Amino acid sequence: MIGSPYRFTRPGLLSDHLLLLTQGYGVLDGPTMPIVGEGDKQPNDTYIEQLVASAKAAVDKVVAMGVADRQRIAVGGHSYGGFMTGNLLAHSDLFRAGVARSPAYNRTLTPFGFQSEPRTFWEARDLYIRMSPFTYADQLKEPILMIHGGKDGNSGTYTIQSERMFAALRANGGTARLVILPGEDHLYLARESVGHALWEMARWLDLYVKPRTATP
Repeated sequence: MIGSPYRFTRPGLLSDHLLLLTQGYGVLDGPTMPIVGEGDKQPNDTYIEQLVASAKAAVDKVVAMGVADRQRIAVGGHSYGGFMTGNLLAHSDLFRAGVARSPAYNRTLTPFGFQSEPRTFWEARDLYIRMSPFTYADQLKEPILMIHGGKDGNSGTYTIQSERMFAALRANGGTARLVILPGEDHLYLARESVGHALWEMARWLDLYVKPRTATP
């Protein structure tokens, strides 16, 4: 048997954020945000527009349900989810803060394609630049917590991605915290690392999202 409606949800490698439920937060886990192409357009040709529209729909829905305060919502994700987090903070005002774990911020560092993007940097230079949160570091003003494994061996998300983005944010007056987990790869395995990442996330949300008025 695959799956069961009677099975309890258990936090795992990519769902440990559900432990934030124990800290008084509601979690919209895994909202669908499809990026699709139409006609002769590639999906990523309108990536930013589709991403922001999907996020706005998700925010509008939870607010309409009466389970969220529009002024106190954060966004977060791991890997490609962290990449989406950076773009949402840079291109919208939907969220008060964000948490990005082990993402790519600069697509010029993945020049031979990424995810479902088959074109190389040299074939779609403007696209790579436009999809990179690093390009818009001067526009990203919401507080962002950046967590990365110190030994990330995934070719698209080497640790330098977060190091360079953090430097860019600080140089442009942004509010950011960079946490490097020693010895961790793309997924965090050590109990100490997982626990510390969760502590950092809860602390960040307590500081920048839980208060009714934004923390300066």
